[in-house]
Amino acid sequence: HRDLHSFPTRRSSDLATPLVLSVHTVVSFDFTVAILPGWHSTIFPPYFVAGAIYSGFAMVVVLCIPLRAVYGLHNVVTTRHLNNCGKLMLATGLILAYTYVIEPFTAWYGGNEFEMAVVRNRAFGPQAWSFWLVILLNVIIPQALWFYKVRTRPKPLFCVSCVILVGMWVERYMIIVTSLGRDFLPSSWATFVATFWDNATLYGSVGLFVTLFMLFVRFLPMISMTEVRELLPFSKPGGGTEK
Repeated sequence: HRDLHSFPTRRSSDLATPLVLSVHTVVSFDFTVAILPGWHSTIFPPYFVAGAIYSGFAMVVVLCIPLRAVYGLHNVVTTRHLNNCGKLMLATGLILAYTYVIEPFTAWYGGNEFEMAVVRNRAFGPQAWSFWLVILLNVIIPQALWFYKVRTRPKPLFCVSCVILVGMWVERYMIIVTSLGRDFLPSSWATFVATFWDNATLYGSVGLFVTLFMLFVRFLPMISMTEVRELLPFSKPGGGTEK
């Protein structure tokens, strides 16, 4: 009975997993098929999938922990769930750290002077702050997830998850800006400076998401009944109970 009732949930997750892999792989192809140095790399598909899982679980934790505290969902979102989320973020974060190392190694091993120029520009160019901030936020600080007390305590886990979300946004900034700012033609080189409309789009999209999420929590069930219902014994026609 327990396996039967959990089948719809497992079936949904089985369908969602290949969807995540395929969607973010295809998105990475938008960069990979370009000949622009810094984008034309075969490491991008697993790079983007690992980054999506990394930031996705961080967002789940950031949204879940406040709701858990406000609505008293400690029996639904348990310490075991938080611990597993922390382990997954740690694992995908290590995969992401590997891609940060293998990307400059591939450029050096391939002997492509344009790729090496992008690597040097990211680390020491006018936007170098983004590269080192990515290393700090996505690699160094999340190493705190090795500790059990960080993974199972809501406040430290919430803080680390916020750091990861900021780091993943800076990573996208680094990928796009540092590659487009220094392409093949020196005459087209420029340093990106965010305008009012850039900032309005960024903060407006964040505000729109928060608003829609709050409306969802207010008017729709935020916890599936399939996830929380328990199997109870029911009466047999001849008396007694059976499971």
